[in-house]
Amino acid sequence: MERFIDDFILAFVALLSIINPVGLVFVYREMTVWAAPSERVRLSRRIALYALAVILCSYFFGTFVLAFFGITLPVLRIAGGLVVASAGWSLLERKPAAHEAPQAMDTAPIMQMAFFPLTMPLTTGPGTIAVSIALGAARSERTGYLLASAVGGFVLAAVAVAGVILLCYRNADRIVQRTGNEGARIVTTLSSFLLLCVGLQIMVTGIVEVAREVIATS
Repeated sequence: MERFIDDFILAFVALLSIINPVGLVFVYREMTVWAAPSERVRLSRRIALYALAVILCSYFFGTFVLAFFGITLPVLRIAGGLVVASAGWSLLERKPAAHEAPQAMDTAPIMQMAFFPLTMPLTTGPGTIAVSIALGAARSERTGYLLASAVGGFVLAAVAVAGVILLCYRNADRIVQRTGNEGARIVTTLSSFLLLCVGLQIMVTGIVEVAREVIATS
């Protein structure tokens, strides 16, 4: 049981710190500003389920999928970082617009945003995939009870992280209201800038890894 708890804490802390749903709440709210509150609640459920699926699929099948398509983790970081940085830049460049009545809104495009870009790469980006794949690769070194502990701890941690994502995104309106319009605008701008920085950092990490591989093979 002690090993199971250790495996759970390791996976939970690693996933939660790299996803950071609390910090993404304001970005999520800004990207879904035209959605009605009920639509945003539905959207948060779908994002949480998608995020859970991405984490578990990366853990169990990530190495096989990357190997099948010949994709390396550095390339994944470069591509994912580019998308994350682009999303952060778009939010920084977006000008405040007047709110329209939710009933006059076509909500179909909002729900279509659930997987891309709200789940991938905003919530569970290349960093989350890389962490999940790394933890999944480590389980191959275990057998018997230790293997069951690693798998069970990770699955429980993934479910818990998905629950935190759901809780944060579901209450996005309340969190924004508590901070006020000006506070929400400031936090959104800072979060968007940090999102841009995170995307660039992921890209730089991938580029450095590719450069090291080229130098090592040359």
